[in-house]
Amino acid sequence: MDNLNEAGKLSILVVDDDKEIVNAISIYLENEGYRVYKAYDGFQALDIITSHDIKLILIDIMMPRLDGLSAVVKIREQKNIPIIILSAKSEDSDKILGLSIGADDYVTKPFNPMELVARVKSQLRRYLTLGDVNGTRKANVLKSGGLCFDLDSRTVTVDGEPVKLTATEMKIVELLLRHPGRVFPAEEIYERVWQEPAYNAENTVMVHIRRIREKIEINPREPKYLKVVWGIGYKIEKI
Repeated sequence: MDNLNEAGKLSILVVDDDKEIVNAISIYLENEGYRVYKAYDGFQALDIITSHDIKLILIDIMMPRLDGLSAVVKIREQKNIPIIILSAKSEDSDKILGLSIGADDYVTKPFNPMELVARVKSQLRRYLTLGDVNGTRKANVLKSGGLCFDLDSRTVTVDGEPVKLTATEMKIVELLLRHPGRVFPAEEIYERVWQEPAYNAENTVMVHIRRIREKIEINPREPKYLKVVWGIGYKIEKI
């Protein structure tokens, strides 16, 4: 029953085995005008995303039956929508793991509900808004050698083969392709793509760059397109 979507509401799925947390998050999101679906383990989440037009997922890691990380991997096989991990684990290694398997953001518990809502809005804005990160489109296709970004269809190909990128990865590739040869510091990439101030952004950007390389490069250890300029930042070569 997605008739609320038709009235203009976006659907968000909240997944956590703690029903009190799910209900609390739902109240804040509903107050912002979102339609909220609830799940209490990974299997329930998978069922909901196949039957409803979900635009964003908030998901806990530690859950029964199917944990959050395993669920994210399975969701990424089907959907490109933003995923925000909610977790009591605050170590950098946990955050890097979550981002590496396909999450777009990682929020540690306990969290400020209004900050969580702001992150939801930021992810949805990036996912739903087409075009340049900081301006209007200048061309329908961005290219560097065999790497092509079709701005109309929002698809990326390498030598004609489609590449499946998440919404965040796509924004990073678009930003770098619009300025081939220019080196972007991690902080600038973060601020322009995430659209929020960069605090300790290096690890987050690095993980996304690594994931992009694994998808667009024949040999990620010897990249043709996406290069690191050590001590400065990242660039896409002008080919």
